[in-house]
Amino acid sequence: MKKKEKLAIIHQHYPNAVTTIDGVNRLIDFVEEVLDLEPAQVMLADSICSDDVNSIQYPARAHEFLGPFKMGGLDGFPFTGLTGMGAFASHVPDEGAVFVYYGPHIGIAKDGTVGQIHRIGQRTSSACCGAAKGALAKLMNQAIIEGDMREMDYQMSTIEQILLKHKERVLAAAIPLHEATEVIYEAIDERIQELVAQTKYNCQYVILMGAILINGDSDMGSFNSVKRFDVINLATNERQELLGKFSG
Repeated sequence: MKKKEKLAIIHQHYPNAVTTIDGVNRLIDFVEEVLDLEPAQVMLADSICSDDVNSIQYPARAHEFLGPFKMGGLDGFPFTGLTGMGAFASHVPDEGAVFVYYGPHIGIAKDGTVGQIHRIGQRTSSACCGAAKGALAKLMNQAIIEGDMREMDYQMSTIEQILLKHKERVLAAAIPLHEATEVIYEAIDERIQELVAQTKYNCQYVILMGAILINGDSDMGSFNSVKRFDVINLATNERQELLGKFSG
């Protein structure tokens, strides 16, 4: 498939999506041209789902940054918390920057099916994100109990509780999994902002990119629908919202 054909499928649900390769290329250009830094001066942390497809589809140029430090568990929620953010912050070069990429993921197959992808070596498609689909199924079946946090399945319990808080919104949506992914994004974004506010960074900048990570079939690759692109100048404590500039 050609790139424009792949994007046409993804744009049905995420009109501003770009390939992850193009997204990383844009970010590296921004770091070099606007912040006047080299990628090797930037410590990357990602808070994305631990699903193996995200490792398989991880863009190669992202490894020009230091890291990545892995903050995310099921569907990208930053389960490493303050301890993880603090550890990551202590690894950044003194004159460099912190880059935090975060968000849930969702699969879109080349036939347009949401929540399914064809994985390498499999004859049939499988769920993506499986945790989000599982939590949504429980929500639809009235099977999530408020406050039920299971020690042996803590991360899944957290995803379930996030969806339960927005039950009516999710179930009323035309594509409930799409809306559930939006809800999970908002919860991740809120937690990342809290973690950043409570963490000290000994560097020049904090770069925050919140997105929906979209996985395609094994012959499609992955895509990004960026929802936040903020840069915090730690010397002045000035925060710039640059989503329009990045997307443009």
